[in-house]
Amino acid sequence: MSDPIKILCVDDEKNVLKAIERLFLDSDYEILTAASGDEGLDIISNNDTIQLVISDYRMPKMNGVDFLKAVYDKCPATIRIVLSGYADMAAVIEAINVGHIYKFIPKPWNDDELKVTIAKALDHYEVQQKNIQLTKALEERNEELRDINGSLENLVEERTSELRLQNKILTASQNILDALPLAVIGVDPEGQVVQCNQLGFEYFNKSEGSVLGLHRSDSLPENVNGFIDSVIEKGEFAADIGNNGAQVQARGIYMKHATGQEGAILVFDKGDHT
Repeated sequence: MSDPIKILCVDDEKNVLKAIERLFLDSDYEILTAASGDEGLDIISNNDTIQLVISDYRMPKMNGVDFLKAVYDKCPATIRIVLSGYADMAAVIEAINVGHIYKFIPKPWNDDELKVTIAKALDHYEVQQKNIQLTKALEERNEELRDINGSLENLVEERTSELRLQNKILTASQNILDALPLAVIGVDPEGQVVQCNQLGFEYFNKSEGSVLGLHRSDSLPENVNGFIDSVIEKGEFAADIGNNGAQVQARGIYMKHATGQEGAILVFDKGDHT
């Protein structure tokens, strides 16, 4: 344990306190003594790191059970042991239930057995402290995870709202394109057809699946691909091209947006609209 091991011994008989001090004279324990329960509580109030309390059962003014109950109220993690020559079973049960004691040791005690009992009690204390630390760390980790989950939920909600807005914008844009009396096609720098309105599908007798997402060389007529080549080369180009036996006025422009997006926009007009 990182903290020094402090053991508080409370007994109204001074010879008992001296006997315990002698017993642990060569140990690493710091032995604190008190001749009464009130004195013991004063010591605990000034030493919140006492790991173990040993108390006599029969003491004037405040008996061992009342004292250990007060110790439990102040420092519930402290290990509590009762020493007593009073072997009444009712007293033992009271000490366990009220004082929350770890061990009831009869007087006179065996020195070796007392040493072993105290060593085990301190091991128990250390395990308790580790459990408390682990529980605290787990609670902190769970709180962090709750915060992370909350942040993720907010991000997902924000992203979902953004996607809904983008879908609305895309739908509105597509509706506008579909309402135009012109065929409109968009081609990205890699030659993929990324936009086509309804009249564009009709002009080239194509379905949506046979145009969008495909390379222009695989989905558009050869003369249209030649026209696109001229648009890319010149930046802007217009010409009449044949389509299904009719001449179509074609215009195209190669656009580069400040966002980094670029591509060719093509407009085909049969000239038969009102």
